[in-house]
Amino acid sequence: MEALLFVLFTLLGLAVASFLNVCIDRLPQGKSILFPASHCDSCGRRLACSDLIPVFSYLWRRGRCRYCQARIPRRVLAVEVGIGALYPLLFWRYGLTADLAIITFYCTLFILIMVIDLEHSLILNKVVYPATGIALLVSLLLRRPEIVPAAIGGGIGLGLFLLIVVVSRGGMGLGDVKMAGLIGLVTGFPHVFVAFFIAIISGGLAAVLLLVLKRKKRKEAIPFGPFLALGAIVTLLWGNAILKWYGGAF
Repeated sequence: MEALLFVLFTLLGLAVASFLNVCIDRLPQGKSILFPASHCDSCGRRLACSDLIPVFSYLWRRGRCRYCQARIPRRVLAVEVGIGALYPLLFWRYGLTADLAIITFYCTLFILIMVIDLEHSLILNKVVYPATGIALLVSLLLRRPEIVPAAIGGGIGLGLFLLIVVVSRGGMGLGDVKMAGLIGLVTGFPHVFVAFFIAIISGGLAAVLLLVLKRKKRKEAIPFGPFLALGAIVTLLWGNAILKWYGGAF
């Protein structure tokens, strides 16, 4: 039975990843995620069912449209493989519990925000605002986290990042501020500090690496949303262990 559930969660992850790729392509352009049906962006041809099998279709077609041979972004395969592997791993860790549903939803949400910001340098209100409402409901109804730590975390996220925007005079966008508030609600206090610490450290290391490899120049902006998303995911999965380690170390 457990083996069957692993398979089902893998298939669920692949299906969600396929839909997530549609959202990544269409939401930044203000397009509907439901209509029209999936089609090639280059030639406009509607895709057949055989073109929409996650991972398999990409590999079988060698990453190209079978009608016009236009290249399909590698991100499509990366998202499908990543979420297809993530879902069964989350099931293995949490089992069939409320925590599984909550963590799975939040990880999927932050992956969506991460990839859109990487590709388009946008953190969309149409994603962040509904997610903030859901996070409030989860705290009120399921108490994960409790509403008081969630509210404190959200306030810290909004206040801290708004202060950074003011001090840096536009060095950070308001999208990052709203996302920081969402992360505070999702992780709660004091875990919100773990999420921001991981985001700052990972963002700094990535910036140095890009400069060393000459992929970015000194004055070129690097989206911070992906690192905020990474910090949130790591905190959701290992925040308690990190805080316990920190308390023991210091």
